Amino acid sequence: MPEHLTLLPAPPIVDRAADISLFLDFDGTLVDIAPRHDAVVVAPSLNGLLTRLTQRMDHRIAVVSGRSIGDILSHLGMSDQPLAVAGSHGLELRWMDGCHEAPQRPEAIADALAAFHALAADHPGIVVEDKPYGAALHYRQAPDAGPACDALAAAVAARTGFSLQHGKMVVELRAAGADKGDAVRRFMAEPPMRGTQPIFIGDDLTDEAGFAAAEALGGYGILVGGPRETAARYRLASVADVHAWLGGVAGGEA
Repeated sequence: MPEHLTLLPAPPIVDRAADISLFLDFDGTLVDIAPRHDAVVVAPSLNGLLTRLTQRMDHRIAVVSGRSIGDILSHLGMSDQPLAVAGSHGLELRWMDGCHEAPQRPEAIADALAAFHALAADHPGIVVEDKPYGAALHYRQAPDAGPACDALAAAVAARTGFSLQHGKMVVELRAAGADKGDAVRRFMAEPPMRGTQPIFIGDDLTDEAGFAAAEALGGYGILVGGPRETAARYRLASVADVHAWLGGVAGGEA
């Protein structure tokens, strides 16, 4: 993985969309982060933007998120459209033709949820998220509870074997077996993405695996938000900037 400065330049204008494949995180990249994970607001123009991108790029675009595939498609209003999606940090994959790969839900999630709900009962503002292949503690509305959330998640991970994943005001337990970089590699190994240059756009620590995978495959990552240590090569300041950049790739305004 190359070493990059935290003060990254803006990404270049992509003149030949036929040569690239796009991998897009959801929260903090396509939509602004909300106080609660279930309260995100999707811009009315986003569906049209993604539709234009899929057409311009011959479907070489995928949303790669920690959310479930069903959640992503529901928010985007694209359940019936040919969009590739990697959900649950790459554990579940939906190909452009609608084929869906997913493991069985781990039984130990029930243990994690019980422990998380017990903590949330003592700390108003903590939100517990039940995911298909894990569980998360969101403490954006209870920032002082962050250390307690981290400690509990680490303890539950140790006894269940779940992977521990930190994010922006959230700590998550997820079944081991894949990350966002694995999703990039899976999609890039098959048509129509095979042989193109991958570009991964994301904002959070969970996206670093995607940045690294894109770089290793001859592409690059684009960090969204403020400067920080990252494997990305370029940076966009905000979700609005992401939409504007994607609009340029799509051949028009966002």
